[in-house]
Amino acid sequence: MSPSGRSAGLTAFVATMLALVLVAASLIIGRATAGPDLLPSTRSAEAGFARDMQIHHDQAVEMSMIVRDLTDSPDIRLLAYDIATSQSQQAGQMFGWLATWGLPQSSPEPAMTWMHRPLPSGESHVHGVPDATSEVPEAMPGMATRAQLEELKTLRGVAAERMFLRLMIAHHEGGIDMADALLQRSGYPVVTDLAGSIAKAQQSEIQLMEDLLAERQ
Repeated sequence: MSPSGRSAGLTAFVATMLALVLVAASLIIGRATAGPDLLPSTRSAEAGFARDMQIHHDQAVEMSMIVRDLTDSPDIRLLAYDIATSQSQQAGQMFGWLATWGLPQSSPEPAMTWMHRPLPSGESHVHGVPDATSEVPEAMPGMATRAQLEELKTLRGVAAERMFLRLMIAHHEGGIDMADALLQRSGYPVVTDLAGSIAKAQQSEIQLMEDLLAERQ
């Protein structure tokens, strides 16, 4: 990895650790005052979102670190750096939620199960588990395949930029779907606040990436 890649990786790691410490501290205070009955359960939408979005974010960070070593474009490198640092920090927040809620980082059920349960009826939020479930997809929305990531590593310059932008646009669209699904199923403020900011930021980045892709056609 190049010095710039190592530097970005270190920055992302530091951001993640700082976010984890700050979020854990704030949630511990909230837990002490709110009581355990108000915390999300392990099969709740909040816990499922925290687990699955960490995995989703981790791939965005991976793609961003890959493309930074494949291009000299300042615009692409800056975009990749912004995605890597912001999503590392957010992943650290979600790790902190689960730790503070006393829940395991791994899910007791398939990924995305929470997203495909029926919406709660007549409730502003839900921390429990509806009885019925719909079919759960085999992959998270917007995730690149391992074959696509390996192909990206073989490219350089504009070709790498094009593939990165296409993959990341689809990735962000999937992330927005996940954030919107959480917002429809939860009223837990710390979680809905982050989900809303994720949806807003990623929609803005999609527009930027579409513009950058159009410049490279």
